[in-house]
Amino acid sequence: MNSKHTAFIGLGSNLDDPCEQLLHALRALASLPHIRVLASSSFYRSAPIGYFEQPDFINAVAQLETTLSPRALLDALLGLERECGRTREFRNAPRTLDLDVLLYDDLRHHEHSLTIPHPQMHLRAFVLRPLLEIAPDCVIPGVGAVAEALLGCQQQQLERIVDVV
Repeated sequence: MNSKHTAFIGLGSNLDDPCEQLLHALRALASLPHIRVLASSSFYRSAPIGYFEQPDFINAVAQLETTLSPRALLDALLGLERECGRTREFRNAPRTLDLDVLLYDDLRHHEHSLTIPHPQMHLRAFVLRPLLEIAPDCVIPGVGAVAEALLGCQQQQLERIVDVV
């Protein structure tokens, strides 16, 4: 029998009704084999990073229970992105859906195109605040408490979206 793992996934969108994209992604995640959605955060609006000539993003974090390996989980997420029309024209480009493996148990792992914990998560309020909302005692392996990391992101503007549904 496959063992169960806890994973946290970052969700983001800034094209084609971003709130609906995230709601669809959460429903799609819940319907995938070997994955159970345990919790999802509120949605948050944030300014783009890297490439600024694009709409604001809507972001959230979901907590999953899965029997998939980290690579199989990433492959499932990439499949969902493709189904939602994700294209990768250039780094930090606008996107219909972005799904990232943020954490997988307390694993520290690096292989081609997959680093856990996500290498930039501790620098991004749009990841840390929703993560803190659903997992207040969460620790990022090699970094420390999410609450402490969020203190370093105070200058980043983030707006909680209250009327999503």
